[in-house]
Amino acid sequence: QVQVVESGGGLVQPGGSLRLSCASSGSTLEHYAVAWIRQAPGKEREGVSCISSTDGRYYADSVKGRFTISRDSAKNTVYLEMNSLKPEDTASYYCATVDCPLHEASIYDYSKWGQGTQVTVSS
Repeated sequence: QVQVVESGGGLVQPGGSLRLSCASSGSTLEHYAVAWIRQAPGKEREGVSCISSTDGRYYADSVKGRFTISRDSAKNTVYLEMNSLKPEDTASYYCATVDCPLHEASIYDYSKWGQGTQVTVSS
């Protein structure tokens, strides 16, 4: 597993956009599957999106058509572009080099995930 760091969270109004970054400071992410999950206060962790080692892309139904995952191999970074944000997207977002499609066991293996980045959607 490659160590990664999340960034890019913040406060945004409903309907706005944010781009989250998942960056590796060491090993390349080019051939790794990378996943994003999120957790809102008082709620279960939820798989959001992932990109496989062959660049297959998967999205939760709740974000399809609004979120886009992409990879920039030159920058060792995977992005999660989030558009048309809703208050229910408010959560801490985490990324990791885990399986894709994402399995539930990986979502709840806390050792795999970092500190996360907070996204708050509010007017």
